[in-house]
Amino acid sequence: MYSLALVTERVNIIRRSVKRLKLLAEMPKDEFCNSEDAIDIAENRLRRALEALFDLGRHMLVKSGAGIPSDYRSVIRILQESSLLPEDYANKITGLAGYRNRLIHDYNKVTPEELYHILQTRLVDLELFCQYVVEHVQ
Repeated sequence: MYSLALVTERVNIIRRSVKRLKLLAEMPKDEFCNSEDAIDIAENRLRRALEALFDLGRHMLVKSGAGIPSDYRSVIRILQESSLLPEDYANKITGLAGYRNRLIHDYNKVTPEELYHILQTRLVDLELFCQYVVEHVQ
């Protein structure tokens, strides 16, 4: 079935990234937006967390026989269709697939302000993903 080593490793990557991102989220917006180090760390940790999330989702789908996703959005859609994620949550995080692509392919267009907004509003989504995965695997 699932590789528990892979599941554990990817969940830990997400959780460690979120922990670091939460520290950055405590910074005042102006300080964050003017700190090249904070911006670099936020981009790196957010990208790592999203890569781990989609990698883990893909692993769960393939190993459970639910399907082989064709792209990052379909990872979330098939996880929801397979009852691994609640529909309302899946609908909420589908956009993270697009943001993952933005971080990778349009990195030059990512602004400090949008990163800061994500730190303030979307970290809970990453934590919930880990919660759903761990509950499902146990």
